[in-house]
Amino acid sequence: DTDGTWLAGRDGTAAMIMPGNPQLGDVYRPENICGLVFEEVVVKSIGMTVDGPRGPVAGAIVAEELHMDATREDKTFAPGYGEFATGSGADREVLAIAVPEDALPGLPPSELETVASAAGEIFETASSADWEAVAGSLGEITAAWEAFRSGALPPILKAEFDSALARLAGTVTARDPAEARRAALAVTLAGLDLQLSYRTAAETDLDLLDLWARRLIVEAEEGDRGRVLGAAATLGWIRDRIARDVSFEELQAIDARLNGLRAAVLVEDLTAATRGATSLRSTLAGTKVIVRER
Repeated sequence: DTDGTWLAGRDGTAAMIMPGNPQLGDVYRPENICGLVFEEVVVKSIGMTVDGPRGPVAGAIVAEELHMDATREDKTFAPGYGEFATGSGADREVLAIAVPEDALPGLPPSELETVASAAGEIFETASSADWEAVAGSLGEITAAWEAFRSGALPPILKAEFDSALARLAGTVTARDPAEARRAALAVTLAGLDLQLSYRTAAETDLDLLDLWARRLIVEAEEGDRGRVLGAAATLGWIRDRIARDVSFEELQAIDARLNGLRAAVLVEDLTAATRGATSLRSTLAGTKVIVRER
């Protein structure tokens, strides 16, 4: 539950996040104020090995969680990662791809910076059907990736980038502007995932806000209101994550742009939504993350 604030033991019965040494069949309640917040967890499996970002992670547990609304979902917890994966059936809500223990020293490698800048160029030039320029940027991405992928990379993220790059190459061959722009954003996202080990989550989230603003622009230009609504909702979720990592004034500016964008989407004015997303991108370009200890 993410609505409101409460203190276990003061506002209601004490709760337990997890036993120190979880055993098969253990039952505990991370949230235990019935009528306000409630989660009851049953440990279903222990000693599991899961596929982590950089290889197998031993010692994981799988639990089933009962919510206040009577819904259930499975959760996997892994050493060093905490909540590793969450979902029910094919509905996957959370998946860990990098955590602070995976942090690497220094700035993101130059190859990943090249990927980000060249994918951004494709997003801009594909709309004008300048396929010669697009092909040149695609070549830069391909060369940078070939140089970078030979290193020790998380297999899941390597496969994600390979897939995104193949998709981009296909759209360039087909000379499909809208799909090329979407594919360029997929490459950008795959590159951001690889940069997570070198950057803070807040820095990445600022880039994700820009990415989803661009995604909204593409969908609005294509007249796809459903996808525009989805992009607008995603922007709101990411905004909530960076709220404490930017200045109050910068957050106010972001909120003003987002509110205008949402208003345009709700009345199905996709032209105004495009202008709002473009304005949001301009605001984000001048926004800085508050530096904190990693």
